[in-house]
Amino acid sequence: MKKITDNRLVSIVMPVHNQSGHIGGVVRDFQRALDSLPLDHETLLVVNNSTDNTLKACRALSGEYPAVRVLTSAEGGWGRAVRRGLSEARGDVLCYTNSARTGESDLVILILYGLANPDAVIKAHRTSRESFPRKVGSFLYNLECRALFRLPAWDINATPKVFSRAVYRELTLESDGDLLDLELYLQCRRLKKVILEVPIFARPRRSGRSTTNYRSAWHLYRGAYLMWKKPNVLSWK
Repeated sequence: MKKITDNRLVSIVMPVHNQSGHIGGVVRDFQRALDSLPLDHETLLVVNNSTDNTLKACRALSGEYPAVRVLTSAEGGWGRAVRRGLSEARGDVLCYTNSARTGESDLVILILYGLANPDAVIKAHRTSRESFPRKVGSFLYNLECRALFRLPAWDINATPKVFSRAVYRELTLESDGDLLDLELYLQCRRLKKVILEVPIFARPRRSGRSTTNYRSAWHLYRGAYLMWKKPNVLSWK
């Protein structure tokens, strides 16, 4: 029987930062879920300026799973790691996601939406947050982006995000840090790409420590404002 995906390859990019203690469980859960689907897939683990044994753990996983490849991003930064992974991905459909908070069922659902809507960008929308401070911080950032850029989204940074290689070729992502998701959203607006939001429940972090804190939140708010101030950042501003 012919595969419903016409043998398209799906690439999943996951930045990994100091997650040696739990990245094995994440990858194994993802591989089991992806193997249950009638599609070919690869997973790119981008070791993002880690100072523990994450690189060693990821290389062990690549030996265990032929579909797993390991890349490094020595300078760090969410955007830099995502861009590194996307540049090396071989897939016809591309996905990037947070490796500590994404559930395997959510990953599969977003990928299926992407396969069914090749001209659109698919993104998660978290309908709940696991802590009040993160909920408030996310609300303020999204409120700022709505006010500055007239964006309809309330969860710009949510992942997974899925899009076709054809869409990716039209993007010129440059951000090295957490502004990458906003940059993607703005470019989709400029290119008149449809963005489909799929509601998911926010999941607690599997283990390890989040890099999000008050200082990083301030840089995010300030970065969005500075992006808005750039000349011709959007022709419709």
